[in-house]
Amino acid sequence: MRKTLEYGLLALLLWSPLPAASVEEWSIFVVELAAAALAAAYVLLEPKPAVNPRLAPVLRKMTPIAAAFFGYLGLQVLPLPAGLVRLVSPGSFELRRLYTPGFDGTGFISLSIAPSATVREGLFLAALFILGFLVVKTVVRGRQIRTMLAVLVASGAFQALYGLFELSREHPRILFYEKVFSLGSVTGTFVNRNHLSGYLEMLVPLALGLAIARMNMLAFGVSGFREKVLLWTSKGVLGNILLFAAAAVMSLAVVLSNSRSGLVVLGFTVFLFLGLAVASYSRTGYRQPWVGRSIRVTFLAVTALALYAGVGSTIERFALDDLLHEDRPLYWANTADIVGDFPLFGTGLGTFAAAYNAYETRGGDGMELRHAHNDYLEYVAELGVLGAALLFGAVAYLAVQAYLAWRTRRHAHARALALGGLVSLAGMAVHAVTDFNLHVPANMALFAVVLCLTLVMAYYRKT
Repeated sequence: MRKTLEYGLLALLLWSPLPAASVEEWSIFVVELAAAALAAAYVLLEPKPAVNPRLAPVLRKMTPIAAAFFGYLGLQVLPLPAGLVRLVSPGSFELRRLYTPGFDGTGFISLSIAPSATVREGLFLAALFILGFLVVKTVVRGRQIRTMLAVLVASGAFQALYGLFELSREHPRILFYEKVFSLGSVTGTFVNRNHLSGYLEMLVPLALGLAIARMNMLAFGVSGFREKVLLWTSKGVLGNILLFAAAAVMSLAVVLSNSRSGLVVLGFTVFLFLGLAVASYSRTGYRQPWVGRSIRVTFLAVTALALYAGVGSTIERFALDDLLHEDRPLYWANTADIVGDFPLFGTGLGTFAAAYNAYETRGGDGMELRHAHNDYLEYVAELGVLGAALLFGAVAYLAVQAYLAWRTRRHAHARALALGGLVSLAGMAVHAVTDFNLHVPANMALFAVVLCLTLVMAYYRKT
């Protein structure tokens, strides 16, 4: 049963991005079904893995937040007297009055304008909660942590290499499907290039963190060039080379995806990773000159690779496109109007597409807008201030706890691993401002796993 849990989690992480990022209903159901099966395996597992005792208080404080959030989703779909809904959520009542045939304002209605959509999205978030719970409860050994990181990095490297391969073909495909969109960009098995870049941006810092952990670069208790070379290669030089190569090829894929947000976030994560590493070295007293030289060499190497790979064409897209004339500011303004009409309880989780048409202020290109291209705004519109505070609060609580634990660590291995996880989370937090990666199932699953794995890594063998 223990092996079933371990290999089941790894298989799910490998599989979720393959069927077009699991955006279809059947692939979402597979993720939910797998999460339920893994949860059942955990219930049957005896004895349960021992959780780090210093991590237990964090989990206990998280429990009421999670319970309150899913209880809140239940409130959104609960049939309530129409008069009560009109009082606490006038926007829901008015939208139904205007667009529901035969609506007379009597009987029972829900706060969510499309309860079935809220139930559907709520079930998927519950599956992600289960995945995170299983990571915290079962990934308790160093070997398990390193294996999960290696599998995630391998998945990202495959996406990058496959995307680069298809970019060179005359008739590119997305595995079993013909590629229709973004023919001149790397997309891997994703339909949208921005979503591939979001997926890879979370994995590049994990690869760097794992490589540093293997080299023990955060423990500078050696002197002399020969001793340093032995230290770097003592954990297996081939594995370190493969990790750095994976980070390089994933970065190359982000560049050639022609995603403007992806390029910005990639640069942000590289600088943040190096900055936090320098801050860590300084605080712990490691001020050897070679550290600065190594960081400068790394920065120059990344810059040279990016320029060679085609950052110039991406920068050209920044210069040629007037960003202020794009549709994103319009989407955000319309979504802000939704928030204004549904401030407390929102329109209901998963109902953005159902609500947005009533707020469209100009004719579009005939395509239905399903997401706001800003995850924060979209979740506030769907959940209201109350629900969004619970959701964002839960994520922020875990991330902040991981950061606070990381700051006080002296365990070199744990510091390096957690550093990669923290930078990964920060990169996605930035990208969520201009896209909807956190509404793409494969990226949502990866984010949930990275969030909980970062917490585990930050507390790993804490003394």
